[in-house]
Amino acid sequence: MELNKIAIITGASSGIGKACAEILAQNGYSLILAARRESLLKELSQGLNDKYQTNCLIIKLDVRNRQEVEETFSNLPDEWKNISVLINNAGLAMGLSTIEDGNVDHWDTMIDTNIKGLLYSTKNVLPYMINHKKGHIINVGSIAGKEIYNNGNVYCGTKHAVDALNRSMRLDLVKHNIKVSAIHPGAVETEFSIVRFEGDEDRAKKVYEGFENLVAQDVAEAVWFMINRPEHVNINEMTIMPTAQPMAGLIHRK
Repeated sequence: MELNKIAIITGASSGIGKACAEILAQNGYSLILAARRESLLKELSQGLNDKYQTNCLIIKLDVRNRQEVEETFSNLPDEWKNISVLINNAGLAMGLSTIEDGNVDHWDTMIDTNIKGLLYSTKNVLPYMINHKKGHIINVGSIAGKEIYNNGNVYCGTKHAVDALNRSMRLDLVKHNIKVSAIHPGAVETEFSIVRFEGDEDRAKKVYEGFENLVAQDVAEAVWFMINRPEHVNINEMTIMPTAQPMAGLIHRK
């Protein structure tokens, strides 16, 4: 089996990752779909195959687990090694409290996922891109990586780290002809707030009341714009916000 354009998406089972999978499948990419929830990956893979005849490789993966990431990407089948795009989408927020009241387990989960998971995935995919002397890494950041907001402390810190890593990666990888971009969304209604509030759907729903938030497809379309530029063009970063959200901590609600 010969695969032309191959993209890896972490956190592919829902939200922005799933929407990116859809738009890449529409445009002829073969997809390596990685996430912790294998059943959702299977459902997504089947749907993409039915609609677009997309070749999909499903990987059950927790990006926080360094050994698991190393073993997974070092053992890719040969036909899946010509990787064009890596979308570092796996990420989350947990809790919303002041620093003195913060839950240290929440801190560890955010740091391990948003920073270390991104680094592990990038480190282990890069050899394939370097070998082929081209590639494109898209890091999914957040407006929280550009600004701060009340009680966002550690989450904002992790996304500021993503912003810095994005710029550093671009500096390091230009000699290998590898593009590096970041997308920084504002309020997007996905499972984000449900995860942040540990399954409290009523509290999560209130985050998006009274204004028109972004949806995952809005972000995926911006990501596709980045990927679909000519070879000599790199979109370094893009901030995408709901019209009603002029800055991180302020939403105009009707």
